[in-house]
Amino acid sequence: MRYVDEYRDAAKARALAARIAALCEPGRAYKFMEVCGGHTHTIYKHGLEDHLPAAVTLVHGPGCPVCVIPMGRVDDAIHIAEQPDVIMTTFGDMMRVPGGRGSFLDATARGADIRMVYSPLDALKIARENPGKRVVFLAIGFETTAPSTAMTVLRARAEGIENFSVFCNHVTILPAIKAILDSPDLRLDGFIGPGHVSTVIGCLPYGFIARDYGKPLVVAGFEPLDVLQAVYQNLIQLSEGRSEVENQYARVVPWEGNLKALAVIDEVMELRPTFEWRGLGFISESALRVRERYAAFDAEELFRIPGGRVADPQACQCGEVLKGVLKPWECKVFGTACTPETPIGTCMVSSEGACAAYYNFGRFSRDRVREATGT
Repeated sequence: MRYVDEYRDAAKARALAARIAALCEPGRAYKFMEVCGGHTHTIYKHGLEDHLPAAVTLVHGPGCPVCVIPMGRVDDAIHIAEQPDVIMTTFGDMMRVPGGRGSFLDATARGADIRMVYSPLDALKIARENPGKRVVFLAIGFETTAPSTAMTVLRARAEGIENFSVFCNHVTILPAIKAILDSPDLRLDGFIGPGHVSTVIGCLPYGFIARDYGKPLVVAGFEPLDVLQAVYQNLIQLSEGRSEVENQYARVVPWEGNLKALAVIDEVMELRPTFEWRGLGFISESALRVRERYAAFDAEELFRIPGGRVADPQACQCGEVLKGVLKPWECKVFGTACTPETPIGTCMVSSEGACAAYYNFGRFSRDRVREATGT
């Protein structure tokens, strides 16, 4: 296959769905977690659940980097943004993420200078053009975006730009998956592995999932046939009594990962002892921070931040959604008090959030489920 439309061929999807159905054992239910929010959007945008037999259920995992940022870290970022002569920069998804003191948009209305950028290099350009200001980049994302943040720090040092720093909130995917596997709330049969993260870390790091937990994992691309094939490969492994890591996305993901990207992350960043995740709590060595030798570019060293914890609103059930315990439409405020225009939780804010995917693409499926269950 060479073109996108080949990965969206309806006839091929139906044929693959028939093979999936043929692999399902009578009376057995299968539950697979798609870790990445990009997969969730593909599933509901293209109606993939309608192609799958009733025995196969797909649940969303904690693969949306915006969704897992706790409210306390949002408040810390707002605190930095409200300091004198600070320009805060970040990706667009973060502008509406609610913290205990509102969102970045609310802070902007109060007078803070917060700007949306498309890359950390945009933030560095702003620092270059505003030497009298302290420019901070709120860095988020899994290993996918960490290399660009690290490279920007290296460029800032090389150019001698002293008014640029990073408020680092990069997280790592493997500890989150392990926390899911160790949770008593959910029993999974296998994983659809994240494609974007795997372009950086490769496939080898997932080996513990198959080895220690006996669960197959198939790294997958983001087109409809990619996701269906990942389900199919998971089912083949289960039918053969195997649990291995497989790479469906070999056209993009190298098995050993991007060694240059991993090296630049290691040069600039190190693992934190612990980090709080929305919905999952504190997870050891699950996030990155700027190394001491680059402290001049570390906003946490340059600014005194509150560092407090903020409890999620009681009505919000983002935590259960991120762990795959609830489907978004099962949340008490989904689609009523919580919408993309008035989000209560992060899962409704981000372009990769499960609630946003369900709201934008899954309304009819949700209504059918409610009719069937009487809820």
